[in-house]
Amino acid sequence: MQGFPLNREYPERPLVGVGAVVVREDNAVLLVRREHPPRAGEWALPGGLVELGESLGDAVRREVGEECGFQIEVGPLVGVFQPIERDTTGRVRFHYVVLDYLAWPVGGSLHAASDAVEAAWALPEELSEYGLRPETAAMIEQALAMTRVGETKRTSW
Repeated sequence: MQGFPLNREYPERPLVGVGAVVVREDNAVLLVRREHPPRAGEWALPGGLVELGESLGDAVRREVGEECGFQIEVGPLVGVFQPIERDTTGRVRFHYVVLDYLAWPVGGSLHAASDAVEAAWALPEELSEYGLRPETAAMIEQALAMTRVGETKRTSW
């Protein structure tokens, strides 16, 4: 980020992030194993912080490209959540406002890159094997429901 140092840990205010529920034609969802705190080592959706002057859609595309090597088509907003983590004294250690978008792969090849130790495609019936946080599982469920009921369809695969 340009301009001033960003304190992710013990920030002065909530930080804005984006994530992507990237869904393949077979309904497999793209997951990454996080390299850095918060939640290092956990499986999650690809995403990260919005940079100054960057649109939300551009941030989603950049983050998925950086973490997984994929180019995506960004669809509608799936949902918003606010992960807040406090330390043992009650002080806010991390606070994000994350906007998760439905997205579809349009190019590239899967590989873990920056901020990701691993990247994988998981079919809906395999998701429980990844130890996802409840809010992540709920976001994926919502995105898959959106594609099932026809609220959101890609124009072509």
